[in-house]
Amino acid sequence: MGRFRSWSRAAAALAAVAAVAVPSTVAAVPAAASTSAICTSSVHPVLAARMSQDIAASHRGRSSVTAFHIDVPSRNLVCSWHASWHFYSASIVKVTILAALLRKAQEKGRSLTYAERVRAWRMITYSDNSSATWLWNDVRRWWLQHFLNLAHMSHTILGSDGYWGLTRVTAYDESLQLRLLVHKNSVLTSAHRWYELYLMAHVVASQRWGTPVGVPSSYTVHLKNGWLPLSGYGWFINSLGAFTKTGSTYTMDVLTDHNPTMSYGVTTVEKIAYAANHDLNPTATATVPPSAPYPSWGQPDESIPS
Repeated sequence: MGRFRSWSRAAAALAAVAAVAVPSTVAAVPAAASTSAICTSSVHPVLAARMSQDIAASHRGRSSVTAFHIDVPSRNLVCSWHASWHFYSASIVKVTILAALLRKAQEKGRSLTYAERVRAWRMITYSDNSSATWLWNDVRRWWLQHFLNLAHMSHTILGSDGYWGLTRVTAYDESLQLRLLVHKNSVLTSAHRWYELYLMAHVVASQRWGTPVGVPSSYTVHLKNGWLPLSGYGWFINSLGAFTKTGSTYTMDVLTDHNPTMSYGVTTVEKIAYAANHDLNPTATATVPPSAPYPSWGQPDESIPS
């Protein structure tokens, strides 16, 4: 399976030359001279500069390849890195499956059936794969693509042959999806947005790692993670987070691959998340702590083709 990030042949060739010139342990982080470009804010430029420095430093020297997008509307602040690169979704696509189901029900003027509600709960809160496959087939591909079109997630490519976990996603597209969940819009009703956010707020403890690390306890955390090893790429470790409270809601998604283990990838995500969340909330005393590994860590998120 070839490299699938959306960069040109010329850029790939330059990257290959650079790989010869620098140690393999240098992670995909910006050079010191370009860190100011990670975060931008016309209202809070000093905060944006500090976050750029801290986020870059947070995963320097790690082997993980990373992409992320952080959106903080209340401060007119955005952080973005490799946001157009493609990564395999693993279970973060379950957020899309549910959103597409809700949009389908909305257009047909009906409520979710009992079977759909039960499977939606298990798919999001437990990351149950059987429920995801049932809903993927229930929604059907046309409706999944219809939702992506409405959400302007134009760079997301649905997995083929039923392999929903091999959907190709970008950090920017995932940020658009999170934005739909936390802000009023014409794609999903407020009731449907709140329903999906409610499920994401009740993810089981063993899966509550990633982007929430460093978020103050005054926020409600809405989360969905994905983890999947794939030959040639190591572990894909992805984390979507929406953090809500009155007057200060923000979102963060981090996508990674080339992680030697699941635990290593989780640490990479949490280092980025902590740097961002701490800078956004420097005076907070009660925050989400880094995760401790669970016995279930290391088990693939989905069966994949050999």
